[in-house]
Amino acid sequence: MFKARRVFRIAPHAPPLQHVRVGRFFSTSSCESSSFIVDQSKIRNLAIIAHVDHGKTTLVDCLLKQSGALYSLASSNGTASEDGDGILSMDSNVLEKERRITILSKSTSVQYQGYRINIVDTPGHADFGGEVERVLGMVDGVALVVDATEGPMAQTKFVLSKALRRGLAPIVVVNKVDRETSRTDQVDSDILDLFCMLGANEKQMAYPILFASAKEGWATEINPSSILLEAIKNTPAMDFSARSAYLKERLFGKHGPSSMEILFKKIIEHVPPPLGDRSRPFSMLVNNIESGAYVGKCFLGKVEHGTVRLNDRIKVITPEASKPNSTEEARVVRLFIRRGLSQVPIEEAAAGDIISISGVCTATVNSTICAPEVTEALPWDPIDPPTLSILFSSNSSPLAGREGRAATCQQLAERLRKEAETNVALNVVSTGSSSANTDFVEVYGRGELHLAILIETMRREGLEFSISPPKVLLKTEQHSDGGEVKLEPVEEITIDLDEQYTGVIIDKLTRRKGELLRVSEALGKSRLIFKIPTRGLLGYHSEFKNDTHGTGVINHTFSGYEPFKGRIECARKGALISMAEGITTSFALGELEGRGTLFVGPGKPVYPGMVIGECSRSHDIDVNPAKTKTTSNYRAISKDEAIRLAPPRAFSLEDFIAYVAGIVDFKFLHLDDEMIEVTPKSIRLRKQFLDANERKKFARSSISGERRFASS
Repeated sequence: MFKARRVFRIAPHAPPLQHVRVGRFFSTSSCESSSFIVDQSKIRNLAIIAHVDHGKTTLVDCLLKQSGALYSLASSNGTASEDGDGILSMDSNVLEKERRITILSKSTSVQYQGYRINIVDTPGHADFGGEVERVLGMVDGVALVVDATEGPMAQTKFVLSKALRRGLAPIVVVNKVDRETSRTDQVDSDILDLFCMLGANEKQMAYPILFASAKEGWATEINPSSILLEAIKNTPAMDFSARSAYLKERLFGKHGPSSMEILFKKIIEHVPPPLGDRSRPFSMLVNNIESGAYVGKCFLGKVEHGTVRLNDRIKVITPEASKPNSTEEARVVRLFIRRGLSQVPIEEAAAGDIISISGVCTATVNSTICAPEVTEALPWDPIDPPTLSILFSSNSSPLAGREGRAATCQQLAERLRKEAETNVALNVVSTGSSSANTDFVEVYGRGELHLAILIETMRREGLEFSISPPKVLLKTEQHSDGGEVKLEPVEEITIDLDEQYTGVIIDKLTRRKGELLRVSEALGKSRLIFKIPTRGLLGYHSEFKNDTHGTGVINHTFSGYEPFKGRIECARKGALISMAEGITTSFALGELEGRGTLFVGPGKPVYPGMVIGECSRSHDIDVNPAKTKTTSNYRAISKDEAIRLAPPRAFSLEDFIAYVAGIVDFKFLHLDDEMIEVTPKSIRLRKQFLDANERKKFARSSISGERRFASS
């Protein structure tokens, strides 16, 4: 006889053991009410904007936790962060988790005392500024987060200028005030100067300012500078945790609540409710496109006017409404709202709500989804133009197809156009043929990091392809006298470094056509602010790290277009080019070490035309890295010596892009001469022409081209 066994069934989505409870003033209920629509005056739409690493996503995580929309790390699946070094819950993309940066804008919502607060987290890197510009049309106010030590930086100026120009209501949050290096008084003054410089109106100048520690989860209206100085003076050896606890006790009392309640209150008081008219027909501007597992494409945006319900008839008016077949009619299949980290299905939404809608197929970013009776598309503001271009082509090396799926030019074009549907700062411009008779797809982007993230994403999808060095986009403008003026993109860069490196950095940036605007020094540190052409920054970041021994920090933001500043003379060394196909050997590489810096180690596949290192001289050298020892009786009786090789120079994808970017403007003979071979497992540098005779022919034609360029 078998004994009956008791079977325990576990729910597929077991509820967590407990909520993160901070105070009773927050709503922690996760249940939707019978009617999703709330009064329009009870809605607040807010974007969190800041410079990179100033604490935007940490602040959003803190607001989610304290509102009950996010569980603690101990009771969740590991996506939330309890400290500044963990993975933040809003950084859900794989590359975001690896690089600890925000790449994509994301929206969520929390409930506070009967108000629905829609929050949009934005990137801080200048290369992803298009994401920031894209979401500002959905919100009515911004929370500007500023680091209490660094103060306003280059991207702070950029994002704030965009917000003020749209007339958005600002709230300033000075973050990381519990650090020993915080200087809240000076940062407060710098922020005021920045608002004045950017032309804020009288209402915007009356911004509330809060002092916070998003990592510790509190904010206050009291400037803690005097309290912090007292703590440092009395107990100079106090660590971060003790100092933060001391600040909290002095600001909130020994047992008083310390939270972000004051920030929620300021959002309610200073951010106006959305202005849409709910009595008009439904209309919504598409801000982003998401992919659902079962419902296909979902289109994210703020409902501008009217009300939308499930099964309502809708249509799409694309930005190119003048073209035939630019409208599509369909029905609403699903409606969603973001609540915490989840998408919650709803039955209806009204003006002011930020929702996702599915049921249409042809909509793109900036398309209008509306009721059938609407005839005009909603207005939208264009974003800043791209500054760099890069060519994608199929992988034509002898190793093509061994490590991934070799993509054709047509497949690359389809993949890039799909990316451009959601990546508003990316433009797929054209397809054509290069001087090596290779089909290519030309793509415009906002910077080296912007393009590198795209390339890395495609690489992880299993694709093999080649890319050219990035090239700066120039444009021409008609002069008043009838002639044409060549214009180039210019960026403002902010550099923080030790005083001892100031001289060499100023010298090198001046050679790259940089113009020094301001210098400030304090406590052995210097801050340099330059205006420099974008092409002057190509390939410079690795050189900057070497010059400052890894201690310097450089940030940049797009400033505008200015007249072309002339050729930049900067010598780059030649290349060690493989002339053989095979596997690299220690014997061959040992003989080549004296000729330059190697990029490959022993046991790596090579082919003719592949760049295996940097030559110590200014010209290229063809070498044989696959050479083996000659087998003979004489060699056999002699004793083999152990070959010790220095580690090869390691390159990431960004390093390779920066390395080849430095050759485009500086050394005309190398223009379009080198390419990067990208596969899921390897990244290799190669010549565009694998045959040595073809390279010589191309070099001769480049010399004549350089002479024509100099005479023009």
